[in-house]
Amino acid sequence: MLSMRYFGDPILRKRAKIVEKVDEETRQIVADMAEIMKQYRGIGLAAPQVGLSIRLFISRIEKESEETKISADNLLVFINPRLSEASAKEDVMKEGCLSLPGIHEEVWRPEEITVEALDIHGKLFKKRFSGLQARCIMHENDHINGTLFIDRITMRARTHIEHLLRAIKKKYK
Repeated sequence: MLSMRYFGDPILRKRAKIVEKVDEETRQIVADMAEIMKQYRGIGLAAPQVGLSIRLFISRIEKESEETKISADNLLVFINPRLSEASAKEDVMKEGCLSLPGIHEEVWRPEEITVEALDIHGKLFKKRFSGLQARCIMHENDHINGTLFIDRITMRARTHIEHLLRAIKKKYK
């Protein structure tokens, strides 16, 4: 049974292992992760956040359609991703994380990124992403490399949230 992992859990600081094959077990992991992400109202979730040290993450971004209605994109699955061609132009946005509940801090990231990864069927794809989707991908990719968004904030911001980090460690120990 997969369960959320929180700041202080050592798995969040490990570089995840390559997924050797995409099979029914992998697809079940993705389905379970999608349920957890929905339950916690997230837009992305990496396998280490649910206790699996594998190079896999998912994302689902809500967006406005031409009719100005909100609709959900299909779930995006990234297995063994490789990021490249980050844009020189960056922007800043407040980020949060399901593994760091209640913490939101400004993080600078490239506006666009290219990703090459396997999909849910084990098929290789390469695609360019921008905006919130690109940010989400970079955030989740950080997770499979053992990096948290708080590693990308200023020292002043980090000092400001240190008491919150200690509280998360204590609460979820």
